[in-house]
Amino acid sequence: MSTTKPDVSVSLFARAQRRIPGGVNSPVRAFRAVGGTPFYTASANGCRLRTADGRELVDYVLAWGPAIHGHNAPEIAEAVAGAAARGLGFGTCHEGEVRMAELLCSLVPVLEKVRLTNSGTEATMSAVRLARGFTGRAKIIKFAGCFHGHVDALLVNAGSGALTFGTPDSAGVTTGAAADTVVVPYNDPAALAAAFAQNAGNVAAVIMEPFPGNVGLLLPRDNFLATVRAACDAAGALLIFDEVMTGFRVTLRGTMGVHDVRPDLVCLGKIIGGGLPVGAFGGRAEIMDRLAPLGPVYQSGTFCGHPVTTAAGTAAIEKLVREQPHAALSAKAERIAGAARAAAARKGIPLQTHTAGGMLSLFFNDAPVRDLAGVLASDTARYTAVFNHALAGGVFLPPSAFESWFISTAHDDAALDQTCDVLAGAIAAL
Repeated sequence: MSTTKPDVSVSLFARAQRRIPGGVNSPVRAFRAVGGTPFYTASANGCRLRTADGRELVDYVLAWGPAIHGHNAPEIAEAVAGAAARGLGFGTCHEGEVRMAELLCSLVPVLEKVRLTNSGTEATMSAVRLARGFTGRAKIIKFAGCFHGHVDALLVNAGSGALTFGTPDSAGVTTGAAADTVVVPYNDPAALAAAFAQNAGNVAAVIMEPFPGNVGLLLPRDNFLATVRAACDAAGALLIFDEVMTGFRVTLRGTMGVHDVRPDLVCLGKIIGGGLPVGAFGGRAEIMDRLAPLGPVYQSGTFCGHPVTTAAGTAAIEKLVREQPHAALSAKAERIAGAARAAAARKGIPLQTHTAGGMLSLFFNDAPVRDLAGVLASDTARYTAVFNHALAGGVFLPPSAFESWFISTAHDDAALDQTCDVLAGAIAAL
C-alpha cells in the first residue's frame, strides 16, 4: 500500500471550493450529510479505490452503480481503448450504436425500439416528453422519494442528493414546471387511485423507479406494481419504469426479471455505459416512432450513441450475459446484510435491511420501511456514525443514508470479510 499522505485530499478540496460550487460537481460527493472532508480518488481497480492520500478502500459506491464488474474491468478497458483508437467521436451514425440497440432490445422486456442519450436525466426527460406527445395529455404522476434525475418537472419530492440536503424541491424550479407533476406515496394504492380520479382524462404517464433506490432501497409490497399497471391501463396512461439504477443490476432484465409487470417505456443508464456517461429510453415501437425524425416529439444530442460509450457498454453487458453473476451478487448482499442484522441484534438496535440483486440498504428503524415517510423516520445519525467508523476501517459506504449500496463481481471473500467485520464493529460502537 502507498504511504499515507493525509493532506492531499484536504488541499484538493480547498482548491476545488475556490472554483467549483461547494467544491463538487455533484452534491452528495461533498460529504455534508456525514461530515468531514471528501477524499479524492487517484485510481480504482476491482472493488477497491486508491485515494490521493495513499489509502485503499473497499468500495460500495461503485461510481453510483455502473461498476458492476468492479473498476477497470479488462474487457471494458480494452473495448474503450479499441474504440478510442478508431476516433473519439464522429457526429455520424456508426455500427456500435446499432449493436448496442440490438443488444438492449434482445434483453430488456418491452424494448422494441430504443434511443440512446448521454445520461439518465436525459432519458427520463425524453421519456416524459414522449409520453405527453403520444397521449396528448399533460399530467405526470410520480412517487415521493423517487429520483428521476434533475429534470425540472420531476424534481418534486425527489430522492438522492435532494433529500440528503433536506431540499427535495429545488430552487429554480418554477411553479409552472411543477404544476403538471402529481406526487403520491410509494406503496399506497389508495393515494394513486385518488390522484387518477382528481386528474381524470389528463394523466399522460406514471413514472416510477419500480424498486426505488435513491432513498436507500425500497421494495414494492402487496402486488403494488401490478396495481400501478392496472391503474394506468384503466386511465389510458402510459407506465414508465425508471431502471437507470436497477437495469442490469437486479437481474439481466432489471426488476422485470423479478416480477411480471411490464411498462410501456423503460429508462436505462449507468451499467449500459460501462462506466462512461450514458442513458437510454425505449419501449413499444408505436410509441417510439413518435420521435423525430419519424414523428413530432423532438429529442437529440451531439454525443448520443457515442462510439466509445457504446463500446464500453456493450462490453459490460456482454460480460454479464456470459457470466450470469446476479445470484452471486444477491448472496453477497445478503451476507453483508446478515452481518449487520446480527450486530444490531447483539446491541439491541432496531435495523431493517433491504436487498435486491447487487443492491443493499440499512435503515435504523424499528418499523418496516415501505415509503419515503419510513425512510425519513429512520435514525440517520446512526448511519452517519456507521459511515465514519467504516471509512476509518477502510470501507467506503455511500456518504448519505439516502443512497443504496452497490456490490460488484469483484468483491471477493477478503473484501466481504473486512466489510462484515468493520460493519459489526461500527454497529457495536453505536
